[in-house]
Amino acid sequence: MSKTDEGIKTKLTVSRLMKSLVVMLPTLDEEHGLLSVLPEIPTKKLENMGWNINIWVVDGGSEDQTIAIAKEHGCEVVKQAGTGKGAAMRTGFTKFLSSKHDALVMLDADGTYDAGEITNLLALLESNDVVIGDRLKGHIEPNAMTKLNYFGNHMLTWIASGLYGVPANDLCTGYWAFSKKAIASLKLNSMRFEIEAEMFASCVKEELILGAIPITYRARLGEAKLGSVVDGWAIFKKLLIRRIFGDPIEVLTGKGNLDMN
Repeated sequence: MSKTDEGIKTKLTVSRLMKSLVVMLPTLDEEHGLLSVLPEIPTKKLENMGWNINIWVVDGGSEDQTIAIAKEHGCEVVKQAGTGKGAAMRTGFTKFLSSKHDALVMLDADGTYDAGEITNLLALLESNDVVIGDRLKGHIEPNAMTKLNYFGNHMLTWIASGLYGVPANDLCTGYWAFSKKAIASLKLNSMRFEIEAEMFASCVKEELILGAIPITYRARLGEAKLGSVVDGWAIFKKLLIRRIFGDPIEVLTGKGNLDMN
């Protein structure tokens, strides 16, 4: 065998050993945040850890430059089904399950999360099914979270921990890492910002191994979309409903997990 053949064989072997990662960013008019987040994704570090990186921007109908920016940075743009953050994430999860990728990291595209910390979540994912980026035990930068949101996040996290008997760490965080096994196990029907609460509830019910790691939380770039009181009430109701009934109605009636039709 020639040295050239040996080189080709080595590259093919390395390629087979690499795992495939999806970095998923749900968006709706996030041109400012996306310009900040995409350059922060630690591509080289992830490759050194053995990951091939695929970036999906799951868009809910942006009318600004979000889609153009995503394409300029080589992202795959996925048009979400339905409306709302929950619908965007479930669209991405459904696509992921039909793919050959091995793991998925999701984070908000508004600049509040440091994409450089993806490596920390993935390192912990090696010994867990799901890893939660914990803002409440991490570093919250000035003006990143109002006093009302800070209190509400702690209250909802405490309620979730009490209802489900498992530490929630940070119930409403938008920074998660999942193994393929975990996403295949999730049963979800949320359309809006209650999606993270439902993911936690489903993780507990499916007895997935949950890990958490402190993260940095920053002030968002662009217009805020979360309504503190209204969305906080929806999150609380979702926790109660999933605690009482277990699975979403779509699953109980045989319509199917992650189905939005």
